[in-house]
Amino acid sequence: MHIERVEQGPVTIVVVQGVIRLGESATTFSNFLREVLEEGSKPVIVDLEGIDHVDSTGLGELVGHLQRFEEQGRRMAFVNPARRLRKLFQLTRLDEVVPIYDDRASAVAALTDG
Repeated sequence: MHIERVEQGPVTIVVVQGVIRLGESATTFSNFLREVLEEGSKPVIVDLEGIDHVDSTGLGELVGHLQRFEEQGRRMAFVNPARRLRKLFQLTRLDEVVPIYDDRASAVAALTDG
């Protein structure tokens, strides 16, 4: 798993590649999002284009951090999920809770109301 943080003007983008599943990858992902939460105040976009697989643990991490960001009054969105991942979000109805965009520009515009 590879995770990168990119500051793009008024938002923080977390770019994730690989898998998010029980074990080291879920822990690494969770720790990374915790740092982003603690160190900033900007809206966060999680770019999922490079994600190959998310299991229930990984999905739980996404939902848990979404709640933590909301508790701090911060917005979070997903961008570029693969078709398979998008179907998982629909099946679990996560797509009704977190905004999902096809590209970064749309997500940035929506999260910054501009």
